[in-house]
Amino acid sequence: MEQKIVTISDALLREAAEKGMDEFLQLFINRYKEVIGGELNAENMGMLNGEQISLLAYDILREEVMDGGFIQLIHNGYGPFIFDNPFAKAMRIMGAHGFSKLIYKGKKLFDKYKEELTGECSDEEFMALFETYPQFDELDDSFVEMEEEVTAILACYVDEHLDLFASVVNE
Repeated sequence: MEQKIVTISDALLREAAEKGMDEFLQLFINRYKEVIGGELNAENMGMLNGEQISLLAYDILREEVMDGGFIQLIHNGYGPFIFDNPFAKAMRIMGAHGFSKLIYKGKKLFDKYKEELTGECSDEEFMALFETYPQFDELDDSFVEMEEEVTAILACYVDEHLDLFASVVNE
């Protein structure tokens, strides 16, 4: 599938920036989801560039980890997408060095426990995973503590490298 040029209205960009870093990043994320038809998958991944995919990956990670931790992220099938791709490197390049290190720590745990964490299980069995694998608690806590800073770092990077993330148009 051919890469698309993602456009964002200058007016919407300014409005989102005035509201704060979360809204600013969310504007890009929402626009990417529109372009790919809702959810990133193997068929539509080619429509976005690496930076855009990395921003979507951050959004997925943030949503999953803030909701149910790294265990939920892995159990819901996002482990390979986050840990087996150059996501940690992309975060480092964008300036989120501490977060990048956290992802590398997560990869070690993912590689060690992925079989146990990705199998089919009942809700009860899923909840038991949190007690069985307390190693993930430190990762969860660290991410919660750094999430606001990481979001700010990424928002600054996007703002300073707009052309990598979208084409700004006057409408």
